[in-house]
Amino acid sequence: MTLTASLLSRLSPAHAVESAPAIDRGDTRFVPPRREESPDDAENLRGWGFADSRFEISPRGHVVLTGKRYGISGVELPDLLPWMARTMGVPMRADDVHVPNERTAVPPPRPTDAFRAAIRPHLGDDQITDDDALRLRHGHGHTQEEIYKVLYGALPRVPDLVVYPTDDEQVAALVRAALAHGVVLIPYGGGTNVTDALRCPPDEQRPIVSVDMRRMAQVLWIDPVNRMARIQAGATGRAIADALAQYGWTMGHEPDSVELSTLGGWIATNASGMKKNRYGNIEDLVIDLTVVTAAGVVEHRQPAPRASIGADPRQWIFGSEGALGIVTSAVVKLFPLPEVQEYGSVLFPDFERGFAFLYELARGGVVPASVRLMDNTQFHFGQALKPAAEGMDLAKRKLQSLYVNRVRGFDPNRLVAATLVYEGGREEVDHQKRVVARIAARHGGMDAGGENGSKGYQLTFGIAYIRDLIFRHWLIAESFETSVPWSRALELFTRVQQRAELEHKKRGLPGRPFFTGRITQVYETGVCCYFYYGFFHKGIDDPTRTYLDMEEAVREEILAAGGSLSHHHGVGKLRQKFLARIHSPAALDCVARMKKALDPSDVFGAGNQGLRDVMKGGAA
Repeated sequence: MTLTASLLSRLSPAHAVESAPAIDRGDTRFVPPRREESPDDAENLRGWGFADSRFEISPRGHVVLTGKRYGISGVELPDLLPWMARTMGVPMRADDVHVPNERTAVPPPRPTDAFRAAIRPHLGDDQITDDDALRLRHGHGHTQEEIYKVLYGALPRVPDLVVYPTDDEQVAALVRAALAHGVVLIPYGGGTNVTDALRCPPDEQRPIVSVDMRRMAQVLWIDPVNRMARIQAGATGRAIADALAQYGWTMGHEPDSVELSTLGGWIATNASGMKKNRYGNIEDLVIDLTVVTAAGVVEHRQPAPRASIGADPRQWIFGSEGALGIVTSAVVKLFPLPEVQEYGSVLFPDFERGFAFLYELARGGVVPASVRLMDNTQFHFGQALKPAAEGMDLAKRKLQSLYVNRVRGFDPNRLVAATLVYEGGREEVDHQKRVVARIAARHGGMDAGGENGSKGYQLTFGIAYIRDLIFRHWLIAESFETSVPWSRALELFTRVQQRAELEHKKRGLPGRPFFTGRITQVYETGVCCYFYYGFFHKGIDDPTRTYLDMEEAVREEILAAGGSLSHHHGVGKLRQKFLARIHSPAALDCVARMKKALDPSDVFGAGNQGLRDVMKGGAA
């Protein structure tokens, strides 16, 4: 047995060794079979997610998520609309529908003949399209304003062309052609961005080409001895997880958008995942990356665990939001699939005691892969997403409610819930569960079971489709997030809610605002707070503008309360006005100089982070 084979047998999961192709010349890497996207995973071009999943109203007037993809798919949810109506103090009827446009007007494409001729030797006909529906989809992310305009208005500018490269050389050819013919390139991953990063500048006179990376979605190699893999940037989170799991590995990165977002998008936005406690954030997981810029290809010759090699240009790409180049692949860390994955949940009498639980848990050094604390509104939101109960199920729910409210004395208008995900070896998970139970008890917590924890975690993916439902029932809403030190987190939570309510009242909007939040990530130094904010807009002129004004006011409150501009969503165009509050003038100047040095022609001219103004001679 060679040294390599010996290492494989001792360091790799057993089934990974059996599944891996033969290793030659002592090489520890192998190339897995090419994976093709399933036709069942076709995306919805006019809303969130997959084409087979959509919230509809049943003949009985109940909400139903179509398809079979999620735990709540195919079951009637009779309480959802009534609960939202009660919570917001507005009428919400199943038959009162804000009907979307059947077809959104799409601006005609600008001429791209010279660019097309330049890329023809490199890309086939099936890799180039100016189809209106695809151009529209590539012209926006998922902010409330963008989707509202797609459904009820129009976008003033969309890409003139969409291209689908399949390898690094094709990406390089696209950049060369763009430089030669005065074309703007906007990299596109999963299209899940919520900061206007994909929005095309309406005054851009040059042709705009969207570079869709999703045909560059392969795991190029896996190295089970050194526990790393090179993966193309267009691979979605679900594809990465499925491909690695076949050989006993995981990357462990799981953002809320994991089904649709891509590795390149995670790097471009400096993303965080729900299980970062165990696996780290994206900057912790990426060992090496390859980026095609206007100045050439930025990469290392050989990935290493760590290197002190001077200023590292690859680090500039994290959070760059497509302004400096196109990420084509990355080398990432691998972890063995956990022996055990279990869920948990804990009820607390109020948010303050739930927060104290998180603080002690973080200080104790034993933090599960994921732990999230939901406020009272979000707890009841989850309850409203349960199917109708009958017979024994109904009796069980009533008994549970009686025990929580009467026996334990939890006020239903104040109680909150924490959901947990445990991953690791059997002993490790059991130890974590004992520590969690002990700390939770000290703060008045009550074990609510693994089933509730599992449902709460999995609902993350299903409820993403609710935004499109509520649009049809005169609600407009959006999510936003921040990170904040422990000492200011509760203050920030309170101030943000109060400011949201104040802005709603100042404008005389109907009913009450929808406001809910949760703590999604814990660190030694603080937490990530994630909020949902919305209002009923029937009869309101330009509701998207109203929302943007209100969100900016709330963002001002976040910054005043010690919160960050963003935790993982990024800056894009939505938040660029606040950058001068975050960075010093010298820091902004460094970013501007880097942009001008790497991309003097502004090929990557989407304008995120104010860099379009920089290229025109303005301030960052």
